[in-house]
Amino acid sequence: MAWKTLDQMDLDGKRVLTRVDINVPVEDGRVTDATRIERIAPTVADILAAGGKPVLLAHFGRPKGKRVDEMSLQPLIPALEKALDAKVVFAADCIGPAAKAAVDALQPGEVLLLENTRFHAGEEKNDAELAAGMAELGDVYCNDAFSAAHRAHASTEALARLLPSCAGRLMQAELSALEKALGDPERPVLAVVGGAKVSTKLELLSNLVEKVDMLVIGGGMANTFLAAQGLDVGKSLCEHEMTGTAKEIAEKAAAGGCEILLPRDVVVAREFKAGAENEVVKAEDCPADAMILDAGPDSVAHVGQALERAKTLIWNGPLGAFEIAPFDAATNAAAGHAAKLSREGKLVSVAGGGDTVAALNKAGAAEDFTYISTAGGAFLEWMEGKTLPGVAALG
Repeated sequence: MAWKTLDQMDLDGKRVLTRVDINVPVEDGRVTDATRIERIAPTVADILAAGGKPVLLAHFGRPKGKRVDEMSLQPLIPALEKALDAKVVFAADCIGPAAKAAVDALQPGEVLLLENTRFHAGEEKNDAELAAGMAELGDVYCNDAFSAAHRAHASTEALARLLPSCAGRLMQAELSALEKALGDPERPVLAVVGGAKVSTKLELLSNLVEKVDMLVIGGGMANTFLAAQGLDVGKSLCEHEMTGTAKEIAEKAAAGGCEILLPRDVVVAREFKAGAENEVVKAEDCPADAMILDAGPDSVAHVGQALERAKTLIWNGPLGAFEIAPFDAATNAAAGHAAKLSREGKLVSVAGGGDTVAALNKAGAAEDFTYISTAGGAFLEWMEGKTLPGVAALG
């Protein structure tokens, strides 16, 4: 483990610049979903318990280097105080005299929230001067924003190189879970990758077929792979121009000993709406006037057998059009099976990505997964085998 944790840092009396992701939805000046705020609470609590002074750095929205009043972090204070169970003081900038005065006035047990880092154009440019201005406000740097770790910004990358640095509790949990899933996993490893388009997950698929033992492909992506095998997929969502690429990925998998599982049977319908009339047919028997909207029961059983063999599961994307019934059946069944095995201690299951979290929550399976990552882009880039600047800078 190249990165340090809070446990390895001397925080007593230290100003701890803590990069967090509290980019939460706000309506009429009130936070409507405080999940991201709640997830930073353990880090802040541990800094306070060690005698440190937490100074929070965060972005909010896309102000593009200008001060935009609607994108101020100040309205988040009530939600922060509730989640952190501490007094939260606000500074109207993240560098300069106002920020320095607020840091100097910070009392033990209090938390300081600095204004939106993206009000400065240098933030997204990873500007060294801006990072130096932030560094003057702290003694230690703690990054607890894995969801922003794929971006080389001043508050995530340059700043980490200017102060003694460590990972916060959320970052630590995320990195530990990901290391367990792909870095040094217990085998066999099964990956479930779904979603609409092969083109958006090319790098992901290419990396996974070299790392995992079994790969389930679902959603619209599966249609492209079925078409690559010469099957007629009717009016289904399908990237026919990507069939050559799908063949190459399948060949790469075969050469590396990775078994690809595609739907054996499919649920087809003539219209895409809740409760639409539908039927189950073999994958090779999709009617010309129908579209594939989910994997069938035989496919689900096949995925279930793979789950039973697996020791580690990485899940990204649904198996069908999970947003509407009855085309959520395959995703719900497979997710339920994975949750049961995880609950019984037979499977280490890690999932991430926006649609994935929504699908697993809808299936009632999320709570039993070993780890659910809320970091969309960072989770995907890590799965693609890319180096994340915000993590590399902690090393």
